[in-house]
Amino acid sequence: MKNFITGLEELIEIRERLKKEGKKVVFTNGCFDIIHAGHVDYLTKAKSFGDVLIVGLNSDESVKKIKGKKRPIIPEQERAFILYNLKPVDYVVLFDEETPADLIGKLIPDYLVKGSDWDIENIVGRDIVEQNGGEVKTIDFIHRQSTSNIIKTILEKYA
Repeated sequence: MKNFITGLEELIEIRERLKKEGKKVVFTNGCFDIIHAGHVDYLTKAKSFGDVLIVGLNSDESVKKIKGKKRPIIPEQERAFILYNLKPVDYVVLFDEETPADLIGKLIPDYLVKGSDWDIENIVGRDIVEQNGGEVKTIDFIHRQSTSNIIKTILEKYA
């Protein structure tokens, strides 16, 4: 089976090649714990800003730091596999930190994308991307779905 997680060093080389080819690289990140329609819509819109979409995926360790010890529901290898096999996603890279600041600093994407629930001023990596001539974009959520809501619904129906 093809490896669906790209290592950071390899991804840095790929990014340099893409830059030389004039390709626009889009970066977004998240936990993507239980993939739902909102995720797919978001990733599709993110990809529309450029030629290549890199998804920084919070590792299991990182998700626990952010969401608590009961998360993630789906292990990182499975989350990465699912993401990698979604049409808009070109590369998936794991990170252990609470934020993708280090990844963004090393990849320097042309576009940094987050959901519109984030104020642009508070988006991690904004300064790095803008200082290097890139843009930060936010995407409105059409599908009001979330992993937390899915978990809540399951508990209400089956607990």
